Parts: sequence; C-alpha cells; structure tokens
Amino acid sequence: MKKYIATILLTIIMNFAFGQAEKLINKSVADSFEMNYNTNNFDAIFLSFSTEMQNALPLDKTKDFLTDLKSQAGKITKRQFVKYEQSYASYKTNFERALFAVNISVDKNSKINGLFVNPFKESNLPKLVRNTSKLMLPFKDEWTVIWGGDTKEMNYHVESEAQKNAFDFVIKNDKGNSYKTDGKTNEDYYAFGKELIAPCDGEVVLVVEGVKDNIPGISNPVYVPGNTVIIKTENNEYLFFAHFKQHSIAVKQGQKIKQGQLLGLCGNTGNSSEPHLHFHVQNVEDMNSATGVKCYFDKIQVNGDTKTDYSPIQKEKIRN
Repeated sequence: MKKYIATILLTIIMNFAFGQAEKLINKSVADSFEMNYNTNNFDAIFLSFSTEMQNALPLDKTKDFLTDLKSQAGKITKRQFVKYEQSYASYKTNFERALFAVNISVDKNSKINGLFVNPFKESNLPKLVRNTSKLMLPFKDEWTVIWGGDTKEMNYHVESEAQKNAFDFVIKNDKGNSYKTDGKTNEDYYAFGKELIAPCDGEVVLVVEGVKDNIPGISNPVYVPGNTVIIKTENNEYLFFAHFKQHSIAVKQGQKIKQGQLLGLCGNTGNSSEPHLHFHVQNVEDMNSATGVKCYFDKIQVNGDTKTDYSPIQKEKIRN
C-alpha cells in the first residue's frame, strides 16, 4: 500500500497548466473513477487508463493498489475539486476512514494517463487571514461575548485549528445572569429561541437539523455543533453557526440568502451546556480540515461605543 499510496507512476506530463475552473472532461472522468471504485469495478478503472498507463500499471497491480486503498480508507463519500497542478486535476476526497488528495490526469482521448493519491494537506487549501466580506452581527438586540479573543484565557477555542477565532454569545441581564430564575430549563435562558440572522449575503452550503435540545448542564458530544448552518460568502469565506434550536432552521442547503435574513432560532444542541450561539469563520466548508479565520464586524456597538471593522472579545456587550 505505502509504495502505491505515495504516488502511482506518472506516464505523461503535459507542458501546460489548466485554469482553475474544473473542466467537464475532468469531472466526467473523476465521476466515473469514483463510481467504479465504490462498486469494486476495478477492471473498468483499468480500461479507463491510457495505453501508456496500462503498461506502467498492469491490471494486477491496479487491482492490488485499489483493493489495498479501499481496505484501509473505505469508500469515497465526498469529492471536491481544488485546483490544477500541471496536467492533474486535484480533488480533496473524503473516504470513510481517511482524507486524501486524489489527482487525476487525462489525455486528449479522455483516458487517465496519470493517477496518484496522497494525504490531503492544509497547504492544498485556500489561505485566509481575515474576512473581507462586510459582516453585521448574526442577531438582534444586545448579546454578551462569553468566549472571544486571541488568548486561551479569553477564548478556549484557540486550541482548535478550525475554531481558533470562534465566538460564543449569550444574552445576560443587568445582574450578569444568562437566565431568569434558576436556569434549569432552556426556556429560562434569555438567548433560547432568539432569532439568528445572516451577517451578509451568501449561499447556504450545509444544514444539519433534527438534533434534540439538551437539558441545561448536560451536553451532547455525539454531534458537537448540534443543529448547524454554514453560509458561503461571495469571497469564499464560510460562516459557521452552531447549536440552533431543534426544528427551527428556516433555510435550506443551496438557498441564496440576503443579509439580515432569518436563519433559525438560538438553541442548546450538541456540545452545549446552555442556550447560546457559537459562530466562527473558516476557509473551507469541512470543519475537519478547515482553518479558523479572524472575524471582524463592519459596524457595531461595543459597550455602548461605536466600533468599525472590529473583532469583539470576552465580556464585551455588543449589538448592531
């Protein structure tokens, strides 16, 4: 496996680079490869090779490689085009038990003339330092930052690659409490059921719905974010919202949305001890391979003062 997983012999390298939009021929060949791989039709994959590729990687070696790959990584569950490298179309490919970059080169006859699979590295992902989209806060009224900032003391999220610039928001009263009486029910919390809104225009790329709300103080570690919405901005930033109230999400995957549009209601789902909103910005959709992005809001009130292009920190009271 190891001698094959690092690289499968490249037989032809073209002397030009494609543009960064996936071409239809590459998509068609990659789709067929994924279908045949998942159905164990390794003969069909071999037949999709160019003559040079078949000579370099005979049928028995092709089957050995694909069988070994599948036994270790499982089926392909998701594939996303990333970029072209010389003649290769490179795909971020989620397998059942692994994440790899699958790279496929195609000749003028639509035959695979180069194939290699290697671990997907962060360097393959787009780099973002901060958001460039102008964002409003994702809620109405005044909320309090309970986790936010660049140090572990202010923000425990900093130890997570994807969530290192995340915020947790609640609503507190004048006494500093986030609940009205004893905090034993979700309805006792000021944030529970509050409307959460889109910080900017974008497209909904992920919705997770149906996770039950927790009893306050008892978290659900099975799906950490709970009910979730991810919005992709026009600048390819991914806005991540977690812990929505069960059955409250008002948008659907693939939907185009406008700034200020209702997304759903604040809840207490997933790894959450009380009703609150978890919000962060990341560079790709998949939190398992994402890097968190420093988030700045366009114009907000912070402890009563107006701030522009500002990233709030722990204990600050903020509103649009």
